[in-house]
Amino acid sequence: MADIIKKEVVKKDYIASVGRRKEAVARLRLYTGTKDIEWDTQVVKKGEIFVNKKPIDQYFNKRLHEALYLEPFRITNTLHKYAITVIVSGGGLIGQLDAFVHAVSRALNALDKEKFRPILKKKKFLTRDSRTRERRKVGMGGKARRKRQSPKR
Repeated sequence: MADIIKKEVVKKDYIASVGRRKEAVARLRLYTGTKDIEWDTQVVKKGEIFVNKKPIDQYFNKRLHEALYLEPFRITNTLHKYAITVIVSGGGLIGQLDAFVHAVSRALNALDKEKFRPILKKKKFLTRDSRTRERRKVGMGGKARRKRQSPKR
C-alpha cells in the first residue's frame, strides 16, 4: 500500500494580487491580520507599505506620487488599515506607480467585492491600461514611425 501523504492546510493571512502597466509589474501582498509581518529583514507593521524592501515614501518620493498611490485607500476608506508588501519590476517609475495602484485596487476588490468594487470601478482603478510602446519596424531607422529621408536630387 502506498503511504498517504497528509498535506497541512496553511491558511494565508494575506491577499496576493498583480498589477501591470506598460512594462511594469507589481506583485503585492495585502496582509489582513493584526500582527507584524517579517519580510526579509524588515518588520512591516499595520498601516505600513513597503516597496522593494523600502518604505513607500522613499521609493515613490514625490508629493504627486503620494497622492496617486494613496488614492485607492482614500476612496475606499481603508487608509492605514493593512500592512502591504510589494515587489515592483520593469518599466519606469510612473509605470511602476500605476502598476502598484492597479495591484492595490485588485487586492481591495478581492477583500470585499460588494463594498469596494463599485467605488474602484467608477474611478477606473480595476481596468488595466493596455497602452504599451509601439514596436520598432524594419527599415525605419531605429524608430517606430520614422521614415528615412529621401534624396532630393
